[in-house]
Amino acid sequence: MRRVVITGIGVVAPGRPGTKEFWSLLTDGRTATRAITLFDASGFRSRIAAEADFDPQESGLSAEQAARLDRAAQFAVVSAREALADSGLAGVGPYEATRTGVTLGSALGCTTGLDAEYGVVSERGTRTLVDHTKAVPHLYDYFVPSSMAAEVARTAGAQGPVALVSTGCTSGLDAIGHAVDLVREGSADVMVTGAAEAPITPITAACFDAIRATSTRNDEPETASRPFDRTRNGFVLGEGAAVLVIEEYEHARARHAHIYAEISGFASRSNAYHMTGLRPDGIEMAAAITAALAEAELVPADIDYINAHGSGTKQNDKHETEAFKRSLGQRAYEVPVSSVKSMIGHSLGAIGALEVAACALAIEHDTVPPTANLHEPDPACDLDYTPLTARRQRTDAVLTVGSGFGGFQSAMILTSPNLKADR
Repeated sequence: MRRVVITGIGVVAPGRPGTKEFWSLLTDGRTATRAITLFDASGFRSRIAAEADFDPQESGLSAEQAARLDRAAQFAVVSAREALADSGLAGVGPYEATRTGVTLGSALGCTTGLDAEYGVVSERGTRTLVDHTKAVPHLYDYFVPSSMAAEVARTAGAQGPVALVSTGCTSGLDAIGHAVDLVREGSADVMVTGAAEAPITPITAACFDAIRATSTRNDEPETASRPFDRTRNGFVLGEGAAVLVIEEYEHARARHAHIYAEISGFASRSNAYHMTGLRPDGIEMAAAITAALAEAELVPADIDYINAHGSGTKQNDKHETEAFKRSLGQRAYEVPVSSVKSMIGHSLGAIGALEVAACALAIEHDTVPPTANLHEPDPACDLDYTPLTARRQRTDAVLTVGSGFGGFQSAMILTSPNLKADR
């Protein structure tokens, strides 16, 4: 089977854009959660989020792109440019372009643009469309999420397979998993893959207010995201993008590319249970973890770090704690676990890709990011959740998981590029 490796990383995350800034924030244990500034949130139950400090033109987009592209698409393009430059493949030639593809994940697509345009073409407070002539000419791009993947394909000059994956909060993981499959089967040699989301809008805030899923610690936003803590009361909405360049191992070696990590295993399952509810025993996430380990040809004792979904909801954190115990046995009690959502919030479809980027950097730097704001561990979450401070340790094999509304459960294994040679 063809091996697949990561050779480029690009990130727009809460805080300052860029991969170095992202990794610095995580390893310092700093939080980017603040009061919402992107719209007037005064009437909402939850008025906090993790926003990106992002200016499209300062980030290298043209004035035309800044005006035309939705915020999520802007994140995707800027991240893709950074990843391509990092990989050394910024100038893909005509022949290689046919062997280069794109898979992008997003749960909500171009929500920022759609939310704004709905107000333009409709009467506020009614459901009646009144003047379609006021709509921007690129409204169709906002309406069709795959437009983001097409924009990244133009950025990369990719003429191979292109797709957008939308599976809720596992979209980023699933998009990368799909890209891995395309490289393994020989449909592409290089894939530009990841996810983007800009959900900090009135409609999204209202959605999560309605189901009471988000934190209401409006007076202390910096510490509101508290995965695995006894006092947690919901997740904090985030935004951003992470794009990776992945390629076939021999293709990367032939051009002497820097390899961050190998993507060794991936699996997804559904609980077929409830739109938002989770089975308390974590059986479907455990099944995804077990299948990903098998594909990677690893056993639980090989795992050095677990990047948890760790959303900070009462239900999820207990669910995945049980899943880790069920799938990893005794190793679940021995391996460090952490949630980067404690620092950058939950960016829905984008978070899985941001977490894969964090895992690749954990392998690169032999460092486990911490779980911020974990002061009072929940007795039901009784694993080593790496509270408050990053941990330096050898990190050759990492498990990252995602859990999404609709019952989606995904797991991915990343390994050091030298792990197979060392075994």
